[in-house]
Amino acid sequence: MRIDLHSHSSVSDGTEPPAEVVRRAAAAGVDVLALTDHDTVAGIPAAAAALPPGRTLVPGMELSCLHEGSSVHLLAYLCDAGHPELAAELRRIRDDRTIRARAMVDRLGEAGIEVTWERVCAIAGVRTGPMDTPPDPGASANVIGRPHIARAIVEAGAASDVPEAFDRWIGAGRPGYVARYALDALRAVELVRAAGGVCAVAHPARGEATPDGAVPMELIEQMAAVGLGGIEADHPSHDDDEAAFWRGAAKRLELAVTGSSDDHGDLTEHRIGCRTTAPEEYARLIEPATGAAPITAE
Repeated sequence: MRIDLHSHSSVSDGTEPPAEVVRRAAAAGVDVLALTDHDTVAGIPAAAAALPPGRTLVPGMELSCLHEGSSVHLLAYLCDAGHPELAAELRRIRDDRTIRARAMVDRLGEAGIEVTWERVCAIAGVRTGPMDTPPDPGASANVIGRPHIARAIVEAGAASDVPEAFDRWIGAGRPGYVARYALDALRAVELVRAAGGVCAVAHPARGEATPDGAVPMELIEQMAAVGLGGIEADHPSHDDDEAAFWRGAAKRLELAVTGSSDDHGDLTEHRIGCRTTAPEEYARLIEPATGAAPITAE
């Protein structure tokens, strides 16, 4: 059984609609796929409806978190989407993403980069009104993120590709960067558990919380104490030594070891299924979940 627990659709910063993501996963031989768009589960119904027979979809999302001002990402699975406190936090995060994105477009304009708000919204699949009004929050469930702005920067000719757009213009400390609201990482773990979900730290060697980019081990230990379920050790951005280190950390802390593609469609060259989670680790990870169940097509 091939299990990929981290993927994105055009509902957040992937390039393919949810239905196409699950079709591509099936074509790649993935039996169990988690759709984990940023701070939203809005793509789950469309993904579930397109699931080929015998394949399983794990409802999930990638939560935006902070630790001492630095970014930490948390993969949350099988939460009760109607949990009041979680739903309120997700709305706040998504609203702030829109505010932040508009501020970044304004900053890019001040730097002479011809990126328009309408174009960013179009890339994100969000309907909007005139330039002086924000998108209608009820018009689309899609979440505007920095990759949408990066793609607009590339279209404007100010960068050759998305990574360069981040490096030159919208990465932390760059001219177009604007900070955003995010959940405290420890509180996020507690909130996911309160909503009946389970969670794993995403790509822990590629955070922003230490000089070398790794999520601090002290934080991992604190999150484990309040309900963290796993560590995404096997990620395409991790080299062999990093993957081995985080597999060891997970085992030491008695957490599930997960592996995932973190596929974003065209942006990551359709790598879905390139990293996977062992069936026994998957079973261990989701065993405590009570908020929702995996969806299997008959």
